[in-house]
Formats: sequence, structure tokens, C-alpha cells
Amino acid sequence: MENTKDLTEHSTHSERKRRDSFGMFDGYDSCSEDTSSSSSSDESEEEVAPLPSSLPIIKNNGQVYTYPDGKSGMATCEMCGMVGVRDAFYSKTKRFCSVSCSRSYSSNSKKASILARLQGKPPTKKAKVLQKQPLVAKLAAYAQYQATLQSQAKTKSAVSLEGFSWGNYINSNSFIAAPVTCFKHAPMGTCWGDISENVRVEVPNTDCSLPTKVFWIAGIVKLAGYNALLRYEGFESDSSLDFWCNICGSDIHPVGWCAASGKPLVPPRTIQHKYTNWKAFLVKRLTGAKTLPPDFSQKVSESMQYPFKPSMRVEVVDKTHLCRTRVAIVESVIGGRLRLVYEESEDKTDDFWCHMYSPLIHHIGWSRSIGHRFKRSDITKKQDGHFDTPPHLFAKVKEVDQSGEWYKEGMKLEAIDPLNLSAICVATIRKVLADGFLMIGIDGSEAADGSDWFCYHATSPSIFPVGFCEINMIELTPPRGYTKLPFKWFDYLRETGSIAAPVKLFNKDVPNHGFRVGMKLEAVDLMEPRLVCVATVTRIIHRLLRIHFDGWEEEYDQWVDCESPDLYPVGWCQLTGYQLQPPAPQTSRESQSGSSKQKKKAKSQQYKGHKKMTPLQLKEELLDGEEYSFLQGASDQESNGSASYYIKQEP
Repeated sequence: MENTKDLTEHSTHSERKRRDSFGMFDGYDSCSEDTSSSSSSDESEEEVAPLPSSLPIIKNNGQVYTYPDGKSGMATCEMCGMVGVRDAFYSKTKRFCSVSCSRSYSSNSKKASILARLQGKPPTKKAKVLQKQPLVAKLAAYAQYQATLQSQAKTKSAVSLEGFSWGNYINSNSFIAAPVTCFKHAPMGTCWGDISENVRVEVPNTDCSLPTKVFWIAGIVKLAGYNALLRYEGFESDSSLDFWCNICGSDIHPVGWCAASGKPLVPPRTIQHKYTNWKAFLVKRLTGAKTLPPDFSQKVSESMQYPFKPSMRVEVVDKTHLCRTRVAIVESVIGGRLRLVYEESEDKTDDFWCHMYSPLIHHIGWSRSIGHRFKRSDITKKQDGHFDTPPHLFAKVKEVDQSGEWYKEGMKLEAIDPLNLSAICVATIRKVLADGFLMIGIDGSEAADGSDWFCYHATSPSIFPVGFCEINMIELTPPRGYTKLPFKWFDYLRETGSIAAPVKLFNKDVPNHGFRVGMKLEAVDLMEPRLVCVATVTRIIHRLLRIHFDGWEEEYDQWVDCESPDLYPVGWCQLTGYQLQPPAPQTSRESQSGSSKQKKKAKSQQYKGHKKMTPLQLKEELLDGEEYSFLQGASDQESNGSASYYIKQEP
């Protein structure tokens, strides 16, 4: 059965809009000679070519950045006290010298207000940080943390995870959830069929005083992802006993299951008096009605079988150096999401979370085959029980023809910044690899050794031709330190002597994905990829979705592809047993709105050990390490093993 929602009426408009979006800037010509593309390297640990020496170099908190003009003012980091060029600083307000300092500042001053959101199993590994913090900064952070605790003690307690219900959340706000058919990678995503309102099912009867478990028939009143609002047959317009349940749950059955299984059908106690002949009532009501397919539960079970198994070895991006990969071991699999532990991690805390279809993981040998940088492991022999993942299990990329007109080093484009997923930035192709893969750098903020270059495939939905943002009214982030604003591509290409990558080389496919603005879903916070959060689609540009995390400020929104394996239907966490992060509670939202004008907080907070810390424990950690020196003071920056992938770190 096919999805009943017909979206064909938008096809003509969408095709015209796509042609406009990719066609306007196809005429850019070179302002200088083309540079030749790089050949694949057989040496997996080769050094990245340095940036042109003609650009001024600025050292910022251990990181080396190129700075186009060097004329802007100076700024002081409010976390570590470092002084540097203002435009080389992080965030729009330029209050911190790096992502790390922004998060460290926020982690202390906002810790109490976000505890409700971070309810999952907290890892313990401390992250590498860019610079150790002075004692003064740590004491100030601790004081702010104490003030936050006192402030919250006067207000209502934060909403706990147990207090969040998708059903109540949707009902009380009249929200609409994205249908399961939008998520082809999720269980039942390709075989959901025509499950919709008025479909009848057999469910446990909770309005009954019998000591044994009995069932009754209910109809779907509203569907929200996997979750359905059900009403017992016979209640007509009475919604007093309506209830939400996961339609893929083990207690949901097609009509006829009770008869085949010998289970009793007993009408709810509240309406037992309404009819004397319930059998005749059911025959009349169920004639012509739809129910679940008889093999529905079997399909659910089969769609939740995952080919990746613990102890499999993969190559995955190095979260401390974006430009290279490392070997990691599959530690666990939950709903198709993998917890990967880097092979050299003896205590198994150096981990990384991603979906099994993520473009960030590959088979063993992939890096060498395409010329991508790779960190060799100190472990020369596989540990007992570990084995290489079969290559056919990984997501396939579209084959491309690189023999004709193709991408070249130095070409300009627009790309989603993996260090700031809310931004689409001016970017440059830094290296052309084999099989259609490209190494890309964000203009104006690249490390001199290229350690923060990142790899996208030529068909990736995260790269766009020059002018894409302007045409689609998206704010384009100009190179850091670029002062000729508003940014104009034509002027920038002329000034840098560059050419735009040909529009025809980009992926123009836009599937009929079914998403609509305002739809609810569960989405991975890619800045902390172990977290799956309550989220909303707030904008749609062709196949590009703007994902907003409910209860958080818009600055933490993320651009995500409509076919991303990091998006899930409402109820996915409940179905798979994954931890769902609820919206930020009201106290946290009030704290955000009251402080956002003064403080640039970062959403990607760091976990602090296995347990929530008391103020005394926090103080001890903040003051730990004074034996170094006043200027060195130990940093309290810690990582959950995933977030540090998005923190620029010195090689």
C-alpha cells in the first residue's frame, strides 16, 4: 500500500524553483588560471598542503587561522582571557576565542538549567581542550553555577524525562507529526502502507475489573509518527478514555487476532450497558473497516533487524581531526545507531555515535583506496573477536564520472559547516580525491595545516553552487574577517582570483520527501550525536530541512538533508529503547531569553562523569589542577566522546 498523501500538485512549481535556484550563477568565469586536481595519495598519513603564504596568519588559542585583511579590531575571550583579532573569534558576538571556550563558559553558567535535557547515560572521558583556564575564570564559572542553582530553587522544578509525553505534547498544542513514510531508513519506513485514521486494531482493555488480560477493539483517532491516539469502539464522540500508544508495540494487533489466538474480547466497563448484543454491534461497525495487515508485527520485527553487530571494525571520522579517519569498533547497536569506540581506547570511553547509514563511516581500507588521510592505529594486530565489517553493509554513494569536466582544487562553493550546522558558509575545494570525494575547507577559518578540512562526496546534499543561499534567501556566512559587506560572490571571486564550481556538477535531485513546515519529529543533535531530541521542521528549501530543537533558541537550529539517517518519526525512541531528550523546560527557556542578550551560550554542553555533580563536586573539579600554575589552571572541559568531534583542536 502506498502513502495516501498526494503531493503531485507541487511538482511543476518545485521543478521551476529548482531550475532557478541552480541556474542563476552558472555563468561565473575564472579570474585566474585553473588549478589542477590532486591525485589520490597512496600514503595514508601524508601531510596536508599548507595554505598560501601570502595570507596573514593569526594564532588563536592554539589554532592557526588565515585572516584576509588584518584591519579589524581586537577582542578578549571572556572564558580564558586571551586577546586576539575580533573577526577570528567565535560566534556573532565575538565573546569567545573558540567553540571550546564558548561551551566551557556555558557549561558552568547554565549547567543547572539543562540538567533536565541531559538525562542519558553520561560518559566520563575528559576532552582535549585548546587551552587551560585561569583559576579566576574557573572561580567565576563556579560562582555563576551557584547563582543559577539558587535561582532555580525559587522556581518550579525542571520537567523530567519521565514527565514528557509525545501524546500530551501534540494534543495540547495541536501539533502535526511527520509521517513514518518520510523516513525510509527507519523501521517500517518503506512498508508503512495505508495506516491512517479510522483503522481498527485490537488492544488491551484497561477499563475492566477482570483479573485476566482482556482485549477490545479501538480505532485510530489521530496518528503522529508511530504513535496513535486510540478510542475504544462504542465510545462514539466520547474522548474521556482516549489513549496514546505506539502502533508498532507488541500489544497492538489486527482485528481478528483475538479470535485466532483464543483471547477474549470484552467491552469496556464504562459502556457495557449501551448494548445487549455486542457481537451484532461489532459486525455492523467493522463491516468495510480497515485494519492492520495480518503480518504487520512480523514486518515490524524484520525491519528492526540490523546488519551491524558488536565487534565489527569500521573506519570513522576522527572527531579531533576532521581531515582524517581512524579505526573504531562497534560497541553497541540501538535502533540502527552505532556506538563506536576508537580502537586505541583502552577504557572504551573514547567513542563516537552515528547511524549505520551515516556518510561518516566506511569499510576498512576505504581511506587508502580514495587517498583520504588516515591515522594508523598503534594496535598492529586485531583483538580477538574483532572483524572487519563487510563493505556491502555501508551506505552506497552515487557513481560519478570524473573523466570529463570535474571539480578542481581552489574552486569556490557554499557548504554546510560541520562545526556549526546552523550555518552555510563560503567554502573552497582543497583536494580532489578518488571516487567523487572532495576535501573542503571553510574560507577564513581554516587551520594552516588543513586539520579541519572535511570530506563530502560530490553528490552530497550538504554542498551547493555559488549563489544558492542568495537565491533561496538563506543567510550565507562570509569568510571570517571579510569586511566588504554585504558579501557579493562576484566581487569575492574577482578579489581571490577564483572560479565557482560549475553548477551542473552538483546534486539537483529533490525527492518527494513529504515533509512540511511545522511537522514534529525526533532528531539527532549532531553537535552531540548521542542525543536524540524533540524537534520541529521550521523551513524547507528543496531537499534541505531546517531542524529546530524544541525549547532551545534558533541559533542552535541545524540544516539537515531530508533523507538524513539522523531524523526519525515521533515514537522512534520508545520503539527502539533509545533515550529521548525532551524540550528544554520553561525554567530553562526563561533563563535563555533573559541571558541571551548578554551571554552567548552553546547548546552542546559537556557531560560530567557518571553522576550529576553536586556543587561541592563541581567546585572540587573546578579547582583541581592548581598545582600547575596560576596561568595554566586545569580546564574543566569534558567530553561525552561525541561532542569533541565538533571542537577544533590543535593537532
